[in-house]
Amino acid sequence: MTGLLHRSDFCRLLVASAAAVAIPLSAAAQTRIEPHRNSYSPQQDVQLGRQAAAEVRQQLPMVNDGPTRDFVARIGERLVAEIPNDLQQPTFRYTFDVVNLKEINAFALPGGPMFLHRGMLEAARTDAEVAGVMAHELSHVILRHGTVQASKGQKFQLGALAGQVLGSIIGGRTGNVIAQGSQIGLGTYFLKYSREYEREADLLGAQIMARAGYNPREMANMFQTIARQGGSGGPEWLSDHPNPGNRYDAINREAAMLRVAGSSGSNAEIASVQARLGRMAPAPTTQQVARARQGQQRDPDVLGASDRRLRVEPPSGRWRTYQPWDSLRLSVPANWRQIDSGSAVTYAPEGGYVRAQSGQSTFTHGIEVGVMRGDGGSLQQSTEQLLQGFARANPRLRRQGGYSRTNIDGHQGLTTTLSNVSDVTGDNESVTVSTARLRDGRVLFLIGVAPQDETRAYFNTFSRVLQSLQIVDNGG
Repeated sequence: MTGLLHRSDFCRLLVASAAAVAIPLSAAAQTRIEPHRNSYSPQQDVQLGRQAAAEVRQQLPMVNDGPTRDFVARIGERLVAEIPNDLQQPTFRYTFDVVNLKEINAFALPGGPMFLHRGMLEAARTDAEVAGVMAHELSHVILRHGTVQASKGQKFQLGALAGQVLGSIIGGRTGNVIAQGSQIGLGTYFLKYSREYEREADLLGAQIMARAGYNPREMANMFQTIARQGGSGGPEWLSDHPNPGNRYDAINREAAMLRVAGSSGSNAEIASVQARLGRMAPAPTTQQVARARQGQQRDPDVLGASDRRLRVEPPSGRWRTYQPWDSLRLSVPANWRQIDSGSAVTYAPEGGYVRAQSGQSTFTHGIEVGVMRGDGGSLQQSTEQLLQGFARANPRLRRQGGYSRTNIDGHQGLTTTLSNVSDVTGDNESVTVSTARLRDGRVLFLIGVAPQDETRAYFNTFSRVLQSLQIVDNGG
């Protein structure tokens, strides 16, 4: 009849109306994640990630098994295809590789390169658990967390920054392939994410998983698996990705607001990959790879600390003056060399440092001097921020006392002492940190590192270096 809907027409209209209402409600319910301000361009992210990825592939062993690589790439491509339009970066180039290392770990570099440890694949119970880790790492790239954190520190040249990023990736608690010593310095700004950024990557990763057809609750399950299987020292992945608080519940709450678009992958795929990996030789640990690169093939458990320590000459009685920047001059023992340049400079004796092709250097003996952007607070607050960055990369770093006041070329400064355990020697080491506020608001820092049983000799050396500092501080 005219003016009335037929029953079948009415049903079709009802279904269409319900669908029209359901879609915006689902989109509106999910947590909105906004990108942060970033002083680096997306093109610089790509350049930085490409440089650091080349170093990773050169320094770390890779799994060169086609089916395993294809499995990871398929998951990655599904996730990338579901990046929200307003967060896409056309210049980014996403790649997916598997590193032949035992630790349960994964990391993604600015601009798109992603690396999963073999140990991560062997620990996963489902394809979706692998997708959960990858979606989380992908979200760090999408939101540009690495260079956002770099923006909060001193502005770096990209060439030096790639080395700092790589040092952050493989410094960690399990050893260091490139560097022999404390991962102390500006490298701690990169890929050691804050809890705020972890929360954002959890939630955006869950959203991307749902769009790609994976149950986002599997991300929460995988993080529980990582925590359980991380061993007595704690899981390597979680050392760089701290729990933002109630992670499991927060991901599941977000998952409850999302619709999973279909069903991607099958658990038979991860089982097949794990069977292939099981037929290979066991994956080495990062420490084993580091020792192999350093020519130390013996088991570290049968090595004494003195055997593991590299021969390092004591500080020379003669001194040499350097001027790393126009605004700074200092003197160091004549048998110390300038290892790095840019925003931070390292001075160390032969055997007390390693320099990689990327230019990254860390040390077991020596000093690092540099500047960081102040946060507008007091000098003590800025120093605490610096120390918190060190602690994220050095979980066994401990404060030994409070602050003492220091005069650094007429600037009021602070000095504090910490202890650490060297990833290279396994020995206790002493770390001295001195800071001073410059007239332009930045903070000058000097970090001295030495084995604890050599503290007395090196403390006197560090004090003399500090006294030698000459600052041309015009406030510009």
